[in-house]
Amino acid sequence: MKKRTLAIILGGGQGSRLSPLTENRSKPAVPIAGKYRLVDIPISNCINSDIDRIFVLTQFNSASLNKHIKNTYHFSFFSDSFVDILAAEQTPDNKSWFQGTADAVRQCMQHFLNYEFDFALILSGDQLYQMDFNEMIEAHIQAKAEITLATLPVVAKEASEFGILKSNSNNIIQEFIEKPAPELLPDWASEVGEELQREGKIYLASMGIYIFNRDLLVELMKDQSTKDFGKEIIPQAIKTHRVLSFPYEGYWTDIGNIDSFYEANLGLTDNIPEFNLFDNMKPVYTRARLLPPSKISGTALEKTVVSDGCIIHASRLEHSVIGIRSRIGKGTTIANSYIMGNDYYQDLKEIDMNYNDGKVMGIGERCYLNNCIVDKNVHIGNDVRVNGGKHLPDSNNELYSVKEGIVVIKKGAIIPNGYII
Repeated sequence: MKKRTLAIILGGGQGSRLSPLTENRSKPAVPIAGKYRLVDIPISNCINSDIDRIFVLTQFNSASLNKHIKNTYHFSFFSDSFVDILAAEQTPDNKSWFQGTADAVRQCMQHFLNYEFDFALILSGDQLYQMDFNEMIEAHIQAKAEITLATLPVVAKEASEFGILKSNSNNIIQEFIEKPAPELLPDWASEVGEELQREGKIYLASMGIYIFNRDLLVELMKDQSTKDFGKEIIPQAIKTHRVLSFPYEGYWTDIGNIDSFYEANLGLTDNIPEFNLFDNMKPVYTRARLLPPSKISGTALEKTVVSDGCIIHASRLEHSVIGIRSRIGKGTTIANSYIMGNDYYQDLKEIDMNYNDGKVMGIGERCYLNNCIVDKNVHIGNDVRVNGGKHLPDSNNELYSVKEGIVVIKKGAIIPNGYII
């Protein structure tokens, strides 16, 4: 399928639900699992499926995403493989930004059509999963489908956040509704196996992963009035074209808000995590950094993932993910938290100069952090206490935000000695 498929990764909109992590970076550039970026997930899935002609479409805060992709995905000089960024651009024919997922693809069609391909694989840039796209493409070909949607069963609580569909015994989609209201759900239940019924997963949801036949995609993009795949293109196409449901049974999560982002990261600390970073056959690719091994002294570790280049003197790290180049001082306890780490090291002279002011980059001594996300390059002083939880109301200020009880310390924030949240 390698030369027959072109991958198109949608970078998403402004990403306001992931704010403040998206205040100065695009959603696909948000760091995940301590050393990766969100965009590494769909790109790695493509490369592991031998699909190596990949476009990433973006328009908001794209500088760090551009830098990451430029520094990461290098292919042989003699290869036609690539990962290219396509940012929203003004042209004589179009002076507007992307108005939705379909509009983004429409505005970039001129670039796609410079390449030969039979199938366009359209992916989201903010999902966590491991999938062999060849199986989906093969199913698409076997069914003589014109469009294929990857689908998975969800419970009623989640169904209103997705496009929900009904298919026949051959998995051909008959009906589709985007984000149905809860009162409509009883009419959208599908027949599923006994185990899924027990779990309440009786609604088939679109995962936002699509395969389009090239000629049909070109035809559909001619209609300037359609802006979005889920709201317009897919529901309309089901009436006139052969649209296949490809059931997916593995782990998948849509990282659309702070709560799901937090849970996805802490899930990596489980004894057998649902998202497997240790799979020889499905590696997750990212920027190759020349970092030293982490140095840990006097620290009790429990269900914690520690990335490269860290210097840790904490008392205890529990159920947490520690990102690259993290510095954590003596007597500090961190629980149920994701520490993203730092982009560089401060030199010893700078550390000595700022030590007593609590302005050393990293986490100081005798701190307590629980239920929080600490963004990149944060300076947390000594004796700081951050205890997130449902007792905290949602709020936002210059240093941090609280969402669903999760405290998010903003990128580059300086938290002074003795500060309490």
